[in-house]
Amino acid sequence: MSISAIKNKSYSPGLMSILPLFYVGWADGVLSPGEAQKIRLKLAELDFLSEQDKTTAMLWSDPSQPPTDETYQHWNAIIQEYCNSDWADKNSLIDLGITLAKNCEESEDPTYWANDKTIAALHDLQSCMGIANIEVQRHLTQQNEVDTVADFDIKEMTKALDKKYTDYKAKIKTLLSYPSFKLQTIADKEEYRDQILAWTKALAEQGLGALAYAPEYGGEGSMEKYAALFDSMGYHDLSLAIKFGVQFGLFGGSINWLGTQYHHDKYLKDTGSLDLLGCFAMTETGHGSNVRGLQTTATYDSDTKELIIHTPTEADGKEYIGNAMHSTMASVFAQLIVDGENHGVHAILVPLRDAQHQNLPGIRIEDCGYKLGLNGVDNGRIWFTQVRVPKANLLNRFGDINDQGQYTSPIANPSKRFFTMLGTLVGGRVCVPRAGLSAAKTGLAIAIKHSLKRRQFELKAGETETILLDYPSHQRRLMPLLAKSYAVSFGLDYLTDRFINRSESDIREIESLAAGMKSYATWFTTEALQECREACGGKGYLAENRLSQLKADTEIFTTFEGDNTVLMLLVSKGLLSNFSKEFHDDGFVAVLRMLGNQFSTLILEQNPYTKRKSESEHLLSGQFQLAAFKYREQKLLYSVSQRMRGLIKDKMSSSDAFLRCQTHLLELANAFVERTILEQFISQTKLVGDAATRSALKQVGRLYALHTIESHKDFYLETEYMSPTKTKAIRRLVDQLCSQVRNQAEALVDSFAIPDEILSAPIAIHS
Repeated sequence: MSISAIKNKSYSPGLMSILPLFYVGWADGVLSPGEAQKIRLKLAELDFLSEQDKTTAMLWSDPSQPPTDETYQHWNAIIQEYCNSDWADKNSLIDLGITLAKNCEESEDPTYWANDKTIAALHDLQSCMGIANIEVQRHLTQQNEVDTVADFDIKEMTKALDKKYTDYKAKIKTLLSYPSFKLQTIADKEEYRDQILAWTKALAEQGLGALAYAPEYGGEGSMEKYAALFDSMGYHDLSLAIKFGVQFGLFGGSINWLGTQYHHDKYLKDTGSLDLLGCFAMTETGHGSNVRGLQTTATYDSDTKELIIHTPTEADGKEYIGNAMHSTMASVFAQLIVDGENHGVHAILVPLRDAQHQNLPGIRIEDCGYKLGLNGVDNGRIWFTQVRVPKANLLNRFGDINDQGQYTSPIANPSKRFFTMLGTLVGGRVCVPRAGLSAAKTGLAIAIKHSLKRRQFELKAGETETILLDYPSHQRRLMPLLAKSYAVSFGLDYLTDRFINRSESDIREIESLAAGMKSYATWFTTEALQECREACGGKGYLAENRLSQLKADTEIFTTFEGDNTVLMLLVSKGLLSNFSKEFHDDGFVAVLRMLGNQFSTLILEQNPYTKRKSESEHLLSGQFQLAAFKYREQKLLYSVSQRMRGLIKDKMSSSDAFLRCQTHLLELANAFVERTILEQFISQTKLVGDAATRSALKQVGRLYALHTIESHKDFYLETEYMSPTKTKAIRRLVDQLCSQVRNQAEALVDSFAIPDEILSAPIAIHS
């Protein structure tokens, strides 16, 4: 549209002054009925609007009649005309509105629009409309630079995160802050491995390696403390955390949970003190996450009462085994064959090296070499050629060979036995995401602290450059991730509590929960660290600022302890079955029938508050947010069960139907985890005693919930659970929450209680 056309369809100076606010208000979101009422009351107070102007402005603020495309294009043309001329030195919507009013043909007194009363009135209107403004944010931030005071006590927030282990975690972080644990970049893998081994030994000497073992073996019998220790280590060096976990959690854990008193008495004390170095040899090159399909065999020789460990082919070798180069023993998972019958996967302790650290006969070990990250961990490959070990080396809690050479087990069903055995080792999936989350928190602390120091681009010539975190785009990058780190923390606490207090009846449910939480949390770690690196620009690429190392070290978290995609499919399978037994065709059809009966009424008759209701009070309520999360999970569960039922009715096998629906099933698993996390965020926040801390957590939780809903808006729109009006309002609220959380961001990352000696990054701790 030409300038002449604009002048032919111009507005009064008063309307021109508020036009930019309405342009952005309708472009960026939607005016809900409640907000429209507030805006209309404010418009009625504006003495620079004529009665005719107010009538027009009331129409502009009518949520039932958004601007037409023609009107919106007209507004855009007016603004573009002035942006190309007098807008060069303006940096707010108020400035733009005043410029439009002053330059309007009908303006009789251009100076009128520069007075304080008019400007204040326009700011009040902008506030009613909930429109963010970089000028306003910048003004507030400059005040905070002088007097930065959090709305909550940081120590209270740390207690809310760490709960009863706040002091214990602080003790571990203090230990890791000692000069002997000073973080450093070591390029040579052998030197790096030696350093990690020395640190692991130092922690073992403090009694930390045996924490989860019984007191008679040097421990405290506390899985809770072990978990707290592990996520504290995640702030430090991830190679140390993983080496520690392999030695004491996986190798020692297999002895502790799969062995009996003979094995405990013989091996646990030396394992906890690091006098016996061991590895956990489960994964095979050709079989990856398919533990049931492992090909290494352990064949019982009744004449010698020995087990013969053998790798049938090159592809059946144990792959990516942590601690392989330092270990003298391995906990080897193999198919147990007794009297010609395969009894499934069992664990056997197999010596690897002699006192001179030379490979024993029949043992071949190769170094995996340099990796993307975690080069302080000595990963290797292991093959066995007819290696004989005593029958007593079988970890026999769930399966044994008696003196008559017969296989015995307290669990008759092979499938149940297999899952029970693996269930005892789910602790790895509990602890790995905790360390990963600590790495993500470290990255967020670095990126946020940097963005509160770093300035870039002045908005007006001669002014101080703007702090990075005052840019709405930067807030959008980091604030939702900060909120999600808190949410995931509460989710992992719930998982840890469930695992520690597990019973035989709920171990399958906990295993499924662990698979989902591990996947969701480690995917989040990868996402967060990538964004933190980018948000720090070139500084984030420097090794000294740790983000590159944190990013490289945690990449593998998405595929070890189980590939995340495979784990999420296990989660969805568990959701579909709702039983603690293995799938089979008849049972599977019954499951689908049950789901159809159970959820058809619930889903199809479920009525949201109203799909168009978009008032802030409604959208910010935990009731609405949790209802939206539950709806997504249940709708996906119902729809995928119906789809699979249809496929099976068409004579497709249940396994093929499952494959056909994999992408849908992944969405279901994701929805289940997100609903669980939000439930825990809400319930655990209610338990926080300090009112200011509880209030801050509610704000963070709202950002997590609404940002998550926003990320799934395609689902909500497609299912007509929400209207475009509502999803637009949610988007605008997310922007507002990002701005609000930004003002607490430094205090929120300080609540992670990461000592400067561990945080280490110069961009975060140097002025």
